[in-house]
Amino acid sequence: MTATRKIQTKRRGNRPGIWFFKTALRFTGLRGAYGLLYFVCAYYLFFDRTAVRAAKAYIVRRFPAQFYLARQFTIYRLFVEQGKNLIDRHAMLTGAHQFDLQINGFEKIPREAGKGFILLTSHLGNWQIVMPALQQMNRTVHLLMRPEDNAALQEVMQVDAESSHLKVISPEQHLGGVVEMMQALERGDVVSIMGDRTYQADGVAVYFLGEQAFFPYSAFQLAASAGCPLVILLSAKTGKNRYTADIPDVLYPVWIQRDKKREQMRGWVQKYALVLEAYLREHPLQYFIFHDLWEEARQQQKASE
Repeated sequence: MTATRKIQTKRRGNRPGIWFFKTALRFTGLRGAYGLLYFVCAYYLFFDRTAVRAAKAYIVRRFPAQFYLARQFTIYRLFVEQGKNLIDRHAMLTGAHQFDLQINGFEKIPREAGKGFILLTSHLGNWQIVMPALQQMNRTVHLLMRPEDNAALQEVMQVDAESSHLKVISPEQHLGGVVEMMQALERGDVVSIMGDRTYQADGVAVYFLGEQAFFPYSAFQLAASAGCPLVILLSAKTGKNRYTADIPDVLYPVWIQRDKKREQMRGWVQKYALVLEAYLREHPLQYFIFHDLWEEARQQQKASE
């Protein structure tokens, strides 16, 4: 398996800003904290061209019929929805607010004793909300994620690599953390991997929202090599106090032709992309990818010519 190459991305959170929203949440509740978002997100819409351009890559493909002003307003709404998710994440993790969680398809999760599985998540909604449900299965969950460059955001996420139920495996370590992930799966643990952005790791081009987009295949490669199931998890904020977590499918990648592994992985990734696309028809403003997957596919195509 190929190790993930290190990439730097711009962090927009900062400690004073997060403190401001935390204080607003404490004294005014969710409604007051949400209210601040409309001003902050307007600033980003007018002055952060990088953020707008990143959001536009998705919006123009999800809403191809929109003209300029409608598109700009949709991008603004996407910023606001992301802000609400971040505020809710902090409120949930700190116990400041409780949210109703509806889990659809939870019965699909493999429960075979001693057998681990991969949880394939996306930049969609608040995937962290399903973690308490996984804890009921007495499973240790390993998050494949890069070390958080911004200490303030790390504090809000409260990811504790030393806790008994939630650990972090960094893709920037030797072999991209593959050894640690394989060991976790062999112990019967859960490995959570984001399936919709490569962060400069290897991937394949598949059709997504009408064009070829570049998706990573590491989760499918790992599942096939470890002989374990891959559980697709999607989530969305569906009300002020309500979230929905959906498990639309469980895949069982198996190598059939070892001399055509890439073609097999492309098929698995394409199936995931179609599941994600169908979900976005119902929850279009819950996708916080902020990366041009389609331009990345074009660049990869040019590089291979």
